Amino acid sequence: MVEIQAPPAWRTVDFISDLHLQASEPATFTAWRHYMQETPADAVFILGDLFEVWVGDDAIRAKLPADFSASGHALNFEEQCAQVLQQSAGRLALFFMHGNRDFLVSPRFMALCRTTLLADPTVLAFAGRRWLLSHGDALCLDDVDYMQFRRQVRSAAWQQQFLAKPLTERQAIARSLRQQSEARKQSALDHADVDTPAAFQWLEAANARTLIHGHTHKPAEHDLGQGFNRVVLSDWDAAARPARAEVLRLSAAGLQRIQRV
Repeated sequence: MVEIQAPPAWRTVDFISDLHLQASEPATFTAWRHYMQETPADAVFILGDLFEVWVGDDAIRAKLPADFSASGHALNFEEQCAQVLQQSAGRLALFFMHGNRDFLVSPRFMALCRTTLLADPTVLAFAGRRWLLSHGDALCLDDVDYMQFRRQVRSAAWQQQFLAKPLTERQAIARSLRQQSEARKQSALDHADVDTPAAFQWLEAANARTLIHGHTHKPAEHDLGQGFNRVVLSDWDAAARPARAEVLRLSAAGLQRIQRV
């Protein structure tokens, strides 16, 4: 299992997930940009679904610039997101883990954004403890249809075939998948949660006591027994009432939930 050892200089680490950034919801993008500019954290871990959808790096127009702030043209939405990451990486350490909506974000794009791409799961050694980090979708075993879909779209063969399609066709497929996802919200499967025995197995394998994850949009702390627990991150929606834009902040004093808006 991949492990990250926090440098001694780190005092504060932030975790966020499920922002589902998209051009049609500018309030959440603005909240995220302000947060990235202002957070006092030494490192930010984005645990999946930063983007509502990512259909390939060609969402960035033409040649990927080394610095979006000097690209010479008005930035589209994806480029604005990349610019925020680039600028933030100049003052803090950034990490990104694939979610179920943005699993096609490539290592090349993350390198361009000066952001470290994480395996799922990853162990963070910080403040004298080991913390297991995941997006969380791989542990929702009761959602059998989704697990089958996940195996399909995470395969190299499927991704190669999908990315070979024209950008407009990929965007249309993504819209269809989002519509299907919305329809699933009317079914009980939308409420599938992390499987507790599977979470136990992951924690024991990682020699960690706490699992931090997103995906379910059900922020809470769950006592799993025997000294194990899992902490669920909030999704973000700055236009909702009340707004949701929660950060989970870790320091030597422990975990703290911070509402941004």
